[in-house]
Amino acid sequence: MRSPHRALQSFALAAAVSLSSGCAMIDRMTGESVARPLRQFGASAEAEILRVWDTGITINDDPVVGMEVEVLPADRDSFRAEIPRSVVSRIAIPRFQPGERIAVRYDPHDLRLVALDDPPFPAARPLPLTRSEPAARSLSRASSRCVGADAAPAAS
Repeated sequence: MRSPHRALQSFALAAAVSLSSGCAMIDRMTGESVARPLRQFGASAEAEILRVWDTGITINDDPVVGMEVEVLPADRDSFRAEIPRSVVSRIAIPRFQPGERIAVRYDPHDLRLVALDDPPFPAARPLPLTRSEPAARSLSRASSRCVGADAAPAAS
């Protein structure tokens, strides 16, 4: 007869194997098995989305999509690549359309290996500050209202 302790150990081992193989399967289905090492060791670049398609897979209601992209590295010629599977948040879908720019990681030794970076959008570039004269005047008046009562009024 088996001891309860031995049965519990067997169950824990079976559960761990099932869980790890389940996670590996999900990683393959979502492209995460390729993306994880690229995010850690790959070269970063921007890419322009050329084409997007639905793979028919969803994870936690987020679609897994495929994309064809034009990778635009800063230090070499651009190249086309396919990201066969990547999970995209359902609220970010409008940003994953042809013509949009995304952040990617790629293997410089095998340009077929490309994945979305995390975060998947290039850092925002600051917009140039331009103020029209009427807007500058109204801003000046508004800020003078915030000054204490003992301050001198702003000149018009």
